[in-house]
Amino acid sequence: MNLRRYRVLAGVLALFAGALTVVAPPAAAAPTRYEAENATISQGVVESNHTGYSGTGFVNGDNVAGSSVEWTINAPSAGTATLAFRYANGTSANRPSDISVNGTVVAAARAFNATTNWDTWATVTLTAPVVAGNNTIKATASGAGGNPNWDYLEAEVASTNFTDYQAESATISQGVVESNHAGYTGSGFVNYDNVAGSYVEFAVSAASAGPQTLTFRFANGTTTDRPMSVSVNGTSVVASQSFPGTGAWTTWQEISVNATLAAGGNTIRATGTTANGGPNLDRLRVSGPGDTEKPTAPGQPVCSDITYNSIRLDWPTSTDNVGVVAYDIFHQGTQIATAPAPPYTVTGLNSDFPYQISVFARDASGNVSLSSPEANCRTLPAPADNPPSQPGQPTVTGVQPTSATATWTASTDDNGVRAYLVRDHATGTVLQTVTGTPPATTTSVPLECAHTYTLDVVARDTANQLSTPSTASASFTTGSCGTVPQTPTTIAGGWDIPWDISWAPDGSYALVTERDSFKVFKITPSGTKTQVGTVPNVVTTDGEGGLMGLDFSPTWNGTTDQEVFFMHTASEGNRVAKMNFNGTTLSGYSAILQGMIDKNRYHNGGRIRFGPDGYLYVTAGDAQASSNAQDLSSLNGKILRITKTGAAAPGNPFNTRVYSYGHRNPQGIAWDSAGRLWESELGNSSRDELNLIQPGKNYGWPTCEGTCSTSGMTNPKYTWSVSEASPSGIAIVNNTVFMAALRGQRLWRIVLNGENVSTVNSYFNGTYGRLRAVEKVPNASAIWFGSTNSDNNGDGSADVIRRSNIQ
Repeated sequence: MNLRRYRVLAGVLALFAGALTVVAPPAAAAPTRYEAENATISQGVVESNHTGYSGTGFVNGDNVAGSSVEWTINAPSAGTATLAFRYANGTSANRPSDISVNGTVVAAARAFNATTNWDTWATVTLTAPVVAGNNTIKATASGAGGNPNWDYLEAEVASTNFTDYQAESATISQGVVESNHAGYTGSGFVNYDNVAGSYVEFAVSAASAGPQTLTFRFANGTTTDRPMSVSVNGTSVVASQSFPGTGAWTTWQEISVNATLAAGGNTIRATGTTANGGPNLDRLRVSGPGDTEKPTAPGQPVCSDITYNSIRLDWPTSTDNVGVVAYDIFHQGTQIATAPAPPYTVTGLNSDFPYQISVFARDASGNVSLSSPEANCRTLPAPADNPPSQPGQPTVTGVQPTSATATWTASTDDNGVRAYLVRDHATGTVLQTVTGTPPATTTSVPLECAHTYTLDVVARDTANQLSTPSTASASFTTGSCGTVPQTPTTIAGGWDIPWDISWAPDGSYALVTERDSFKVFKITPSGTKTQVGTVPNVVTTDGEGGLMGLDFSPTWNGTTDQEVFFMHTASEGNRVAKMNFNGTTLSGYSAILQGMIDKNRYHNGGRIRFGPDGYLYVTAGDAQASSNAQDLSSLNGKILRITKTGAAAPGNPFNTRVYSYGHRNPQGIAWDSAGRLWESELGNSSRDELNLIQPGKNYGWPTCEGTCSTSGMTNPKYTWSVSEASPSGIAIVNNTVFMAALRGQRLWRIVLNGENVSTVNSYFNGTYGRLRAVEKVPNASAIWFGSTNSDNNGDGSADVIRRSNIQ
């Protein structure tokens, strides 16, 4: 499900298109009280020896970690409940408690501070999602002092849904995203330029047509009114709504407009009408039902009318509660076309090329279906044609240890040159691909350090015909440099898609996951390989899903701490789970995060790593629904930061599990010596990325692929063409990133200089095929890396894990 924040509020607002009102708090039903003495008590007793309690007594828990009280509450509908815990703590120390709802921790080690004495009662309030009907709310002591004395739990569940849309994630014209005034929600607010016509436009979905309430949260630190016009789908709702001064830029207020929305997608625009522009705008809240239902999966695609550069596709259509607006057509994980309906002819394809085609339905709300079955179709060879003419001999200038500039004279072709391939003349390995219309005839070429080269250039036309190679350049030698991967040695072979590698904290051995077999292996530095178990509940997606990332608990020792964590696709979506590993065998299984991360054939993310702060970082792809990446209430298209129980880690930027957002398919994560987090990310059709990840930042997808200049979005530190990279795992050795490349079939070396990248070059170009896992060897300047050539994108050869020393 595409999860947006739907909170339940009591009372129904009368909605009349065009009516205006300042928002007051919604009417609420009285909360329901659940006395602690009537709850399920573990390691505690009911007492009445302190005054001021409600009901017939209170619960005095034993002074041990793990003592608990569990209430059962009834919710009239699914939504968000406000939970108020009344307690007393007559000590001087905090008595923290883990609060869980239906078995999932929603607040880890929530503080219940001292209340002066045992007769003084206080209330701590939090919100949490609940399901319709019965729910269990459990408070478990997380410290040796036990819980405070519990008097009661009051629970209030509302009755009207709303959806929040952050202004910083909307379309902005003549304004900037800022965060220099406190009190905003999300990751910032929009500061309108002081001109008439500056605006913020929200993309809003509705499950059905009808009246809804649009509530704008704003601040105006001046004494001058900053009126705005509000339009829905291009039609004015109000020509000049007042947004008066709020006393300070840190004082936020709400103003509401009632309007009628169409079923499916809507645009809501708030435009400044005077030279002062609009106020600072924090968010738009839309009260009313939202559309979260995915279309059904399309049926089996069928290929026909195949030519050398096109394929006609037809497929059984999808159904949807609102209506399908488009079908996205993918080859493996890359979108190649969008169709309004079947049949559809995909053009601009490569000749004599095998395509693995999947179709996804999309509705007006941005909900994307699961994948259709896959169709395997091959384009025809190109018709007889004259290949491009031979390019001129390249000249090489600006030779550096890791790069040089190559320049040549252009080829000609009767149908146009599509690309130039700059190659290592001795091996024929493509070092750089230059595309364009027409492609440039000069480029920087990434090279290995201390290596002698001659280069040649091959032209490729629109029919994928290759020219005769140019005459080779003069020989030249690059300079030496440090942190260079040396010739690898084999650790172990015979793998079936090894996806991730994680070392035991003592460095004595590593565990390796196999994506499609769901098996986990123990492998020693000498290469001894032993299966230690299989992770249950894993399912494949017939693409890039299955058993993916793993990591040891940072305090794992095989005895008092045996926890090992995994990410995998399951029946309901992508799941983070933990098992016990005693050094020999995996046992037990429990999910710590499930039902919240959508899956699809591709774009599942899958990497998990404990950071220097002891919390678990999780990469979650957009599940082939690009709108997920900008939706802060969805966990897809994000990097998550969670506790060992799956709860949001303390200090997260949005007080949720989300750490950063705007990601398409985040893959590798690693930390440099200064504790900075770096991430590799698969692009769509043009640019792959290396990002410096900072909390709360928006990394742009789907607005940006690679570098762009969109306000509020963070640019990558380095990009590659998708043919050079398609990155997966990364490892950092001596502040140098080593990035495995799948489609690029090489190991990229990226030297860091603080928060920036200094030099980039690659090794093992085409030597070992598709590379996926890469991990630093503990206590050594070395890496292990694994190939994945045995999957449906490789050549079918068995996979190998190798070691390369870094010198």
